[in-house]
Amino acid sequence: MNYYKHPTALVESCRIGDGTRIWAFAHILPGAIVGRECNICDHTFIENDVRIGDRVTIQCGVQLWDGITLEDDVFVGSNATFTTNLFPGSGLRAEKSARTLVRAGASIGANATILAGLVIEPGAMIAAGAVVTGNVPRRAIVTGNPARIVGYTGSSAGPGIPPPASLEVGKGRTVTVKSVECFELPEVEDLRGALTFGEIGKTVPFEVKRYFLVYHVPSQVRGEHAHKKLHQFLICVHGRCHLLVDDGMNREEFVLDRPTLGVHVPPMVWAAQYQYTPDAVLLVLASDSYDAADYIRDYNDFLRSVAG
Repeated sequence: MNYYKHPTALVESCRIGDGTRIWAFAHILPGAIVGRECNICDHTFIENDVRIGDRVTIQCGVQLWDGITLEDDVFVGSNATFTTNLFPGSGLRAEKSARTLVRAGASIGANATILAGLVIEPGAMIAAGAVVTGNVPRRAIVTGNPARIVGYTGSSAGPGIPPPASLEVGKGRTVTVKSVECFELPEVEDLRGALTFGEIGKTVPFEVKRYFLVYHVPSQVRGEHAHKKLHQFLICVHGRCHLLVDDGMNREEFVLDRPTLGVHVPPMVWAAQYQYTPDAVLLVLASDSYDAADYIRDYNDFLRSVAG
C-alpha cells in the first residue's frame, strides 16, 4: 500500500493512487478509483461509480455519488454538495446515475451545490455557496443562486475602456489579444441630442455584409465561440455587457458600456459576452453572411486550430 490511510478511515477500494492521503472517518467503496497524490479529508464518502484523477483535494464533509468524475487538479471545498437525481423521492432510485463531470483544474467552493448531470469545464471557479444549475464554461467564475457568470480567470475588466490621451478618435488601439482593436467612436452633441458614427474601412476595418442585434438576454453567456474567417465589430448601443476575447495565449476582458466604444474581433479569436444588463442591446457588424461551418464552438478545437 503506497498511500496513507488514517486508522479510522474505511477504504474498500484497491485502486488508490500512490501518495494519496485519506483522513479520519472517510469511507471509499470498492468500485471507486482515486488517483495519485490526492487529499481526501475527514468525513468524506465516495461511492462505487466515482472516478477521481490525480492531485485532487476533497475537503471535509463531501459526498461523491455514483456517476461523478473529478479530473486532475480539481479542488472541492468543505460540505460542497453534488446531487444525484434531478427528480428525487423517497424509495425511488434512478435506473442510471446522471453523469457529472468536473474537468481539470476546476475549483468548487465550500457549501456550493452542483445539480446532477452537469459539466464544469476546465479552470472554472464555483464560489462558496453557489447553486449551479447549468454547465459552467471554461475558466468562468460563477456566484449566487442560481449561479451566474461574474468574470473569467486570467482576465480583468474595469469600468469600460477609457480612451488614452494618445488615442485619436476613430483610430484603433491594439490590446494584448492578437489583432483585437478598440475604437473610441466620434460623438457629436448639441441641443437636439447626441450622435455617434463610424465609417466602413476606417472606424470599422472591414466591409460589412451583415448585422445583428442581441438583447433581452436571460442566459448567463452569449458567444463562446471563434470564427475561422469572419470579422466582427461590437458596439453595446444601450445598457452594458462584458466582452471576453482570447487568442489561445492571452485573454482580456472589456466592459462595453457606451455607444461610442467599438471593439473589432478578427478571425481566430475566441469571444464571449456576458453580464448583460436588462436593457442592454449589442450591435454586431459582420464581414460576411451567416455560415455555420465558419464557427469553432469547442475551445479545445480552437486551441488545436490556433496551434496548427
